[in-house]
This record gives sequence, structure tokens and C-alpha cells, in this order.
Amino acid sequence: MRKTWILLALLLCAPAFAQSSGDSVPQEGTSYALPRTVLRLEVEARQEVFHAGPYARYARKYLGVDARQADETTSQVTGVRLTALTEADPASRYLLPAGKSTPSFLHLSTQGLVSLAGAGSQAVQWRFPATAPQEDAAKGLTSNLTSESATLYRRGASDGQTIAVQQQMVVEKSPDARAKETADIIFDLRKKKLQIVTGDTDATFSGEALGAAIAEIDRLEREYLAMFLGSSTFRNYTMYYDVLPKRDAKNQRYIAFRLSDNEGLVPSDNVSGKPFILELIPEKLSGAAGDSRAAKGSLIWYRIPTVCTVKLSEGASVLLQTRVPVYQLGVDNSLPLSK
Repeated sequence: MRKTWILLALLLCAPAFAQSSGDSVPQEGTSYALPRTVLRLEVEARQEVFHAGPYARYARKYLGVDARQADETTSQVTGVRLTALTEADPASRYLLPAGKSTPSFLHLSTQGLVSLAGAGSQAVQWRFPATAPQEDAAKGLTSNLTSESATLYRRGASDGQTIAVQQQMVVEKSPDARAKETADIIFDLRKKKLQIVTGDTDATFSGEALGAAIAEIDRLEREYLAMFLGSSTFRNYTMYYDVLPKRDAKNQRYIAFRLSDNEGLVPSDNVSGKPFILELIPEKLSGAAGDSRAAKGSLIWYRIPTVCTVKLSEGASVLLQTRVPVYQLGVDNSLPLSK
């Protein structure tokens, strides 16, 4: 019987224990949160996949130009846009007692009520509302074989004297010979284009025919030049990264994202890329910070942001610099509730 009474007492007390433990929000009244700022970076990048031409090492010899000698993949940031977005701070929640009038600066968001003193609802931006290698086009335009004369020596069967016998052999052209042949075609195309433009040709071109002939010669020249200068494929794309400044951080320096030549834009925790640092320099803001743990029922709390100078850097190069208000680096103040 005594055990039954003890079990019943524990069951009756259990709801009270569950309600008082943890960080659960009380049911009496209206819960609201202070705002915090998330810095969103819209990063544009361009990746180049370069394939060296098979005759790259002969470009200086036959064309008089320098050519890249090896395949490579490179990436670079071409643009950055920063936007300050607002969301509810889950670490700074308060309770508006039941029966109290709701202040006009509490704005309803997808995360509940947020205290935005002095901010109109329309002025807030809420956070929540490489390529396969190409085949060289000119590979099949010139023959890979040529005919050479080779002199073979053998001893005569009748008199034992040595005689010379001419014999034709089919052998593979050397890369140097093929490069020279391709270069000759390039110069021949340029000569023909000059003849067409100046009218120094037996054929007559006019109007659209002239334009079409010049365009076709230009296309062929580009294809042959690619055998020396190589070809590139490009990929332009955009990625988004969010940086959440921490109120209690010792220094306001964050790795926003990284850039890898082979992988392009990667997250901050991918150490294969070089880091891009986002630094915040807060301006001094006078006023005593409030203690969110000691909020009184007769007060309503709001947060004043501090304006920060924001810099995005890659090594010693500053890519972006602007001024942005950041809520969580500001001060928390309170107002008396109207009765």
C-alpha cells in the first residue's frame, strides 16, 4: 500500500518537473525574440579548363607566338555581392505577459515575433521568406603519313659488287613536320582571306557571299590555331554562403568560403581551397547591454545594432568593403510595458 502511494505521488509531480526543466517557453503570454544579422555572400566564379594543343612546343618556331604547354584547370572569383539578412535569435527569447498590449515594433516573421524597434516591416530583409576534353577539330585535316625515299644497300648476287637500290617506304611524319604543315595551312588561309578582301582573286564575292566566305576562313583558321595555342572551356556559376557573426567571439574574422582551381568554389571547411576572409570591425556603441537571463515581466527588450565595417579579403587583396548594421554585436535595451 505504501508503494502505491509513493508511485501515485511521483506521477502527480511529473508534469511539474517537466515544465520547469530545460529552456521551454512558458505557455502564459506571447513569446518573442530579438533579431540577429546573417551576412549572405553571393559569389560569382569562372572556371577554365584548358587543353594544350598537340603542337604547342612548335608555336614559337612556326608562328612566332608563345603557347601554353600543359593542360590545366583554373578558377577565379569574378564578383561578390553582400546582403545583410535578419532572423530571430534563438538565444535571446522573451515572454510578453498575458494581458499586456502588444508593442507595435514586434513584427511577425516565419520564426515568430521579432522585436525590431524603429524598423518598418518593409525595411527588413528576412533570411527565410568542368568539361570533358574536346577533340581537336583539325586532327583529320592533314595526313599523318608521308612518302620518303630511302636508299638500301645490298650486295649484288652476280659479281659481288655493292649497288644502290631506290625503294619507297611509308613512314609516320614527325611532329615537327606535321606542325610545319599545319602552320603552312594557317598562312595560306590568311593569304586567301587577304586576296578575297582586296579583290585579288579570280572568284567574285559580294554581299552575303563575301561575309560567309570570310567567316568560314576565320573558323578554319581558329581550328588550326587550336593545334598550337590549345582550347579552353569555361564555366560561369554562382554560389551562396551565409556568415553568422558570433556575439561572444574574440575576433570577428571568419572564413566565408574557399576557392579551389579544380573544384571551384567550396565551403569554408574544405581545406583544399584558398580561404577568403570576412572581417567585421564594429563601431563603438554606447549603452549598457541587457542580461537576457534577467528579463523582467514589466519590461520589453529590443536590440540596437552596431554598424560594422565589413571587408572580404583574399590574402592581401581586399575584394569588398562596406558598412553594415549587425544586431547581435550591438546592445540590448528595454522599455516599460504599457498597462
